[in-house]
Amino acid sequence: MTTGTPLWEFVDISKAYPGVLANDKVNIKLLPGSIHGLLGENGCGKSTMIKTLSGVQQPDSGQIKHKGQPVLIADPQVARNFGIATVFQEFSIVPTLSVGENIFLGNMPRSRFGVINWAKVRNEAARVLAEMDVDVSPDVITGTLSVGEQQLVEIAKAIAMDARMIILDEPTAALGEDEIDRLHQLLRNMRSRGTAILYVSHRLDEVERIVDEVTILRNGSVVRASGETKIDVSEIISAMVGEDIGEHYPKEQNTTENVVLEAKGLATKSGVSDASLTLHQGEVLGLGGVLGSGRTEIARALFGTDELTAGQITLKGNPVKFRREIDAIRAGLALVPENRKYDGLFFNFRAGGNITAASLGGLSRFGIMNLKVEEQATRDLIHDLEISSQAEEKTVNFLSGGNQQKIVIARWLFSDSEILILDEPTQGIDIGAKVAVYKLINKLTRAGKSIILISSDHDELLAMSDRIAIVQHGAIVRTVKAADLTHSDLVRASDETSHIKPQEIFA
Repeated sequence: MTTGTPLWEFVDISKAYPGVLANDKVNIKLLPGSIHGLLGENGCGKSTMIKTLSGVQQPDSGQIKHKGQPVLIADPQVARNFGIATVFQEFSIVPTLSVGENIFLGNMPRSRFGVINWAKVRNEAARVLAEMDVDVSPDVITGTLSVGEQQLVEIAKAIAMDARMIILDEPTAALGEDEIDRLHQLLRNMRSRGTAILYVSHRLDEVERIVDEVTILRNGSVVRASGETKIDVSEIISAMVGEDIGEHYPKEQNTTENVVLEAKGLATKSGVSDASLTLHQGEVLGLGGVLGSGRTEIARALFGTDELTAGQITLKGNPVKFRREIDAIRAGLALVPENRKYDGLFFNFRAGGNITAASLGGLSRFGIMNLKVEEQATRDLIHDLEISSQAEEKTVNFLSGGNQQKIVIARWLFSDSEILILDEPTQGIDIGAKVAVYKLINKLTRAGKSIILISSDHDELLAMSDRIAIVQHGAIVRTVKAADLTHSDLVRASDETSHIKPQEIFA
């Protein structure tokens, strides 16, 4: 790790919003050739700090220094002029443009006559993607890519700037293990070239592997400063939440022998091919596999989002055919989607409208909604799931990621679903909210509900599943008891490029 004069320094930065002190005299030093972790629970002030350094907003007081000199970052363009590139958690790509166009959006290479040099756009985009070891064509329309691939395009935009300072806000939230490893190697290479990197992540196992030093925020203030904090997950958690939260993965065993769902030979036009599984009452069945392996596509096939071209689904021994998602909902299935922003929430609604959206029939009589019933049901679920009380009065876009995720789950509790498909349920939420989701999974299985869990976090998948089905190329190639798997086994079995077959690993 490089020492000496900081490339960037926050000095006593404070920022307040109506009724909230987001940052309270925060001090952070960012050194060239160093990866600095900025950690804390949702709502601790991390996003405010990122926006301040990115020029999105101005602090109320304090100084920002560049190479020891006070500077004013008046807007994002000034930040870019200083060599700051920010990869925000919320994508800023234009889905109708190509990958190459998105990578250079706002900074298109031009000829001396001011005309866009399309050949250079394509060639330079291809170079950046190759440096990142990402197998995506610069000509592909970005909106057709998976969430994980879109995340990589966001990161490619920062790399293309040749920035001297890169801010990464939850950069691996939608990435699989292989993609994370490649990104981390790229960051190490950039660190060796003297780039300063500010790394924000809720995945603390990553933090332990990649960062050189950390600053931890709680309630807008620094509780552990650079150079004071050992990179140790248990100590980081204690500093973040102010207490020892105990078991990170509080798994309960609630599986019964009763089969509630069986799928045989499922296939869809979206890439599912010969996917077969069984799910027991009270069980958590994990779907393991790399990014793009077909886990989400299997979930969509089960939920009726994508039409089956082959195969059969059976619920409690009875064959069913879901032509639409509403058919699956009426049959007792629920889907918590991977991307809650686009697929899971109505951001202009409060909690009530989001929670009851899938079961409006239960609120109405003769076509008239009973709002008092909705209010009481919302209040009860907010209490039961420990959702912020602000959810009753504020639209969900003002809530933390953890609270948003619990509202999506509350929707399916209100509809009394028996089988819940959870696609990356802890993506982008803090450790306290993750534990709350794990406890909720236990509560659901204890009540006889069944869970299909999709997660790119291998530790989470191993700890919270009863069995794990390995997905490759849209097919389930092996199902194994989670207790019989190691982290290494899961990584190797999920690797679609490996010549080793899953049955050889589990033999």
